[in-house]
Amino acid sequence: MKTVIAFSGGKDSTLALYEIQQNQEYEIDSLLVTLTEGYDRVSIHGVRYELLKRQSESLGIPLREVWIPEACSNEMYQERMGRAVSGMLEDGVTHMVFGDIHLKDVREYREKMLSETGITPVFPLWGRLVGEISREFIDLGFQTVLTCVDMDQLDRAFAGRVYDEGFIRDYPEDTHDICGENGEFHSFVFDGPNFGYAIGYELGEERVTPDTVSGRDRFLFRDLVPK
Repeated sequence: MKTVIAFSGGKDSTLALYEIQQNQEYEIDSLLVTLTEGYDRVSIHGVRYELLKRQSESLGIPLREVWIPEACSNEMYQERMGRAVSGMLEDGVTHMVFGDIHLKDVREYREKMLSETGITPVFPLWGRLVGEISREFIDLGFQTVLTCVDMDQLDRAFAGRVYDEGFIRDYPEDTHDICGENGEFHSFVFDGPNFGYAIGYELGEERVTPDTVSGRDRFLFRDLVPK
């Protein structure tokens, strides 16, 4: 089954890729990633394109890139993504994998998006306990660093931290999702069992962006500089 991974470079999509790689029925075709024009960065996560390319090379899987404008309307997003799906169909893709865990509305959106394409959505992490997923991610040897923090939900000090045992001890699990499924944080995976080599980086500058509704400073991005 020729399969594309909906990929952000973060922990859940990378773990979903790993889970699918353990099943020989799936042939991994590519990593589908959305990037923002003018910034050359992964949309929402804010990771530099250069680091994404190194991720792709280390994993040994090519990128399938979807470029969108900074202020992208839903109509424009649908048009660009529809073009990407058409390309997948031309290449014989039959399945698309997502790293979603428990957000029902997000899953329903993805299923609706693919419902008339002939491509089957796959959710290898769906319905599992987030604590179990978090533990498996670390125990398998994956290493990831937080690139963005929603300061309405988490202290800004979490930006730039590595997702490890110390992180879990400090994380407010009683009130927030340890996998960041509710948008608490986004991350970049720089090593793991399916990587050919670790991706070197240095922590760069911090940048704060406002909430689009209130205008308040809300999202803290920690730049990662290729090393």
